[in-house]
Amino acid sequence: MNYSGKRKSQYVKDTFNSIAGKYDFMNSIMSLGLDKRWRKKVVEVCQVRPGMSVVDICCGTGMLTRELAEAVVPSGGVIGIDFSERMLTQAAKNLEGYAHKDRVTFLQGDALDLPFADNSFDGATIGWGLRNLPDASKGVLEMYRVVKPGAMVVSIDMGKTTLPIFKQLYGLYFEKLIPLMGGIWASGRDQYRYLYESASEFYSQKELVQIFQTCGLENCNYLNLALGAVAIVYGQKPKK
Repeated sequence: MNYSGKRKSQYVKDTFNSIAGKYDFMNSIMSLGLDKRWRKKVVEVCQVRPGMSVVDICCGTGMLTRELAEAVVPSGGVIGIDFSERMLTQAAKNLEGYAHKDRVTFLQGDALDLPFADNSFDGATIGWGLRNLPDASKGVLEMYRVVKPGAMVVSIDMGKTTLPIFKQLYGLYFEKLIPLMGGIWASGRDQYRYLYESASEFYSQKELVQIFQTCGLENCNYLNLALGAVAIVYGQKPKK
């Protein structure tokens, strides 16, 4: 993948800054409206309950953060952290008029150097973020560090479907049609081309499970969505 002379982290930041305003709209289009259902499933897998404190890494426009907030009310809280200032600006806009906005805090920060103490949270999620990090394993280790023993670490991202015919059709859709739609509706054909390339080069769900295990998480597994084109990968920090 060509980052045009920039480090990956800067390239990714510039990419998401440029598409922040249309990001939620394009997510709904790309997922055929299934993205909200997927976010609810992440909350379920993370075993989020009222009163918990949860962190959402690479929170983007905060849609998963909001879904987590729905599960922790009335007394819990959610922190969303992202390094793209424009995505965070959009996240703040998405909270306008939201009934539980006092349960949500957004911070700008680095997923590879989280500004939190060890064992701070009852759960950690990351939505479509690990593949954008310069070091996915380090990202998992940081989530492992900041959650309490027994807490869940959960990622949702693109997966590697193995179904014949669907695999080829989905590949064409993601490689050709998504960048075209991004160019038409989000003025970001090159940016949405990056999304395809980053997903193509990312680990399969089975490989990501192995990374979770290597980072020290237990009870690791994955849950396929969209016939394996999207996958939730999860693990639990060992209890003391």
